[in-house]
Amino acid sequence: MHRTQLYLDDDLWAALQARAQQDGTSVSELVRRAARDRYMSRPDERRAAVEAFIGIRADRPEFEDVDAYIRDLRRGNRRREMLAE
Repeated sequence: MHRTQLYLDDDLWAALQARAQQDGTSVSELVRRAARDRYMSRPDERRAAVEAFIGIRADRPEFEDVDAYIRDLRRGNRRREMLAE
């Protein structure tokens, strides 16, 4: 676990203290829970976002034969062509 320091405005501090006392926990634990809920939860939403992204370019004709596309990239002068643009 890592230690950090936060500056909270008076209203937020008072609300957190009241809630911590009500729940029988610490302000630190409330902040940890809130951060966990905000940044480490919702795996279903993350999965849906990834699934929506997968295959978004599948309809492009150059990707019908991926192996041929990659071989063409490797043998071609694509880098020079891109720099010339």
